[in-house]
Amino acid sequence: MSGIPTNGASLGLGRGRGAAGRLPGLAARRLLLAVLVGLTTLTGAGLMAQVLWLDGLPPLRVAILVLFTLTFAWIAVGFWTAVAGCLLLLADRDPLTLKRRPRVAEEARLPISRRTVLAMPIHNEAPAQVVAALSATAESLIATGEARHFTLFVLSDTTDPAIATAEAQAIAALQQRLRGRLALHYRRRPDNAGRKAGNLAEFCRRWGAAFDFMVVLDADSRLSGETVLGLVRALQARPRVALVQTVPLPVRQVTLFGRLSQFAASLYAPMLATGQSAWQGDAANYWGHNAILRLRPFMDHAGLPRLPGKAPLGGEILSHDFVEAALLRRAGWEVELETRLPGSFEEMPGNLLDYARRDRRWTQGNLQHLRLLGAPGLHAMSRLHFLLGAMAFVSSLLWLAILLAGSLDAVLLAQREPAYFTAGEQLFPLWPRARPELITALLALTASLLLLPKGLGLLLALGRRAAGHGGRARLVMSALLEAVAAILLAPIMMAFHSAFVLGVLTGTSVDWGAQPREGRAVPWRAALRHAAPFALLGGLWIALIRWQAPLLLAWLAPVWVGLLLAPLLVRASGSRRAAAWLDRIGLLRTPEADAHGDLLGETPAPQAAASAPWPPPPECPGEMPSQILNRAKSVAPDSGEGRRGQADEEMG
Repeated sequence: MSGIPTNGASLGLGRGRGAAGRLPGLAARRLLLAVLVGLTTLTGAGLMAQVLWLDGLPPLRVAILVLFTLTFAWIAVGFWTAVAGCLLLLADRDPLTLKRRPRVAEEARLPISRRTVLAMPIHNEAPAQVVAALSATAESLIATGEARHFTLFVLSDTTDPAIATAEAQAIAALQQRLRGRLALHYRRRPDNAGRKAGNLAEFCRRWGAAFDFMVVLDADSRLSGETVLGLVRALQARPRVALVQTVPLPVRQVTLFGRLSQFAASLYAPMLATGQSAWQGDAANYWGHNAILRLRPFMDHAGLPRLPGKAPLGGEILSHDFVEAALLRRAGWEVELETRLPGSFEEMPGNLLDYARRDRRWTQGNLQHLRLLGAPGLHAMSRLHFLLGAMAFVSSLLWLAILLAGSLDAVLLAQREPAYFTAGEQLFPLWPRARPELITALLALTASLLLLPKGLGLLLALGRRAAGHGGRARLVMSALLEAVAAILLAPIMMAFHSAFVLGVLTGTSVDWGAQPREGRAVPWRAALRHAAPFALLGGLWIALIRWQAPLLLAWLAPVWVGLLLAPLLVRASGSRRAAAWLDRIGLLRTPEADAHGDLLGETPAPQAAASAPWPPPPECPGEMPSQILNRAKSVAPDSGEGRRGQADEEMG
């Protein structure tokens, strides 16, 4: 390792930054986003205020206006992020440096000089799926010819004895297959203390000092070997950066909901991530997997404390990744979202109920972050990540509150006698006047913010990747199908998320176990048990509107149609037959399977091994202290501590 520059200076890398080492114009990018979001929000709030102003603004309408302003700001952030991503992709600019040639292309010449561990923490996962995903990544990495710099570690917290036995046998078989080509080790704890974050922390304390970098994998992660090399080179060439997050795309879906989600992510996620990377810059977020960490600063600064109080808002930090990124940034290290590294994939729940169950866990974890908004020393962008992460779920409750409050106001208005004379000396009556032009303008603006990003993603795909989606005609048909499905499913997810948020706020905690990833069907009994209440409440709601304020019936159709069809839609979401039929006619196809066939194809299971997994290597202990979140650190962000780490890395 010694004698090889790790900061990329000898290769002319890193020239996209200014003299101070910062990304160019980053403050201006963030200011521009804030101005655009602010102006958009003021426009929407102004239109809503005029729509609500009939004979004044009573408290109920003031509440509607406040809730609308919050949710409108939320969707404005997403809209302008999509616009930024689209413009950068059209101009073929690196979102971090704004240069035409991305840094990852320059860094590709850098020789690998650091020891990297690929760590996969698992907990009661299906062993066959774990081995298939890990084997695919391992074989791709071996094919690069650089596998000697890497070590695989499966970190098991499996508590089910039957799964643990099958898991050990499957890992032992994979060890035999990879023997002499890539080192694979297996460690099993008897419990799940600290969940995933505790699992990784335990590994860091026992073996972390033996490695420079760590690539974190989920049980369903698949990374191409070239992507892994790109991540390592990125940390070697960027000495101020402690974490680089890739953009994992969902793959290998076999159900209707899975295929719809996979198509939407393929079409829109790269654009949205590009926009995010442009304004997040050196204070991006961490999504917990398919990312690389610089181990020394991670161990020094990212040990998680327990939040005071009991679950669900206290106790162990569930959504650990956001907090770990914030702690690294607080210590002066940079965190980046790298969108120019393809070959990062994951699997996802295959039906609406399993997807909602995963969101239930994330709801609790993200709402915990609201308690950290005032933690001293955090970067402003880290606080924004906490806020936006919580708003991903709270916004559903806000939208539901707006709809219910608006419906109530309409019913009360319909039952009230109009007041034509409001002043004692008034000569002429004051005629109530509807403002359809304002309502139309507000709906058009809201629809544009919600739907135009889909149009931009479609535009990009039509120009560059139409063949991978089955051709232009099938791509357009698939995009329309996905848009209709998104409109129908949005009210159901709004109802789920609202129930989740209310559950957390009223003290209901959730089990944080293994998530189902296989594409399984939804039985009618389960669909009715979970979705029939939504259909019933939606039916009662729309019946009241039709009775008291029938003019609202058409305006609320995008909401009540999805709610009334909720059981049927939940049932259909797990259909493999519908997904297979759509594939046969060429709809909802994505280019990732063709571009990364070896990585994403079926991996043959290793032959069963008679022996147990080999014992893990000798430990190389290191400390990973829990951080303090209720008072500022002694070293401020971007000050000496981060620079000392940078200097040490450059000395190599």
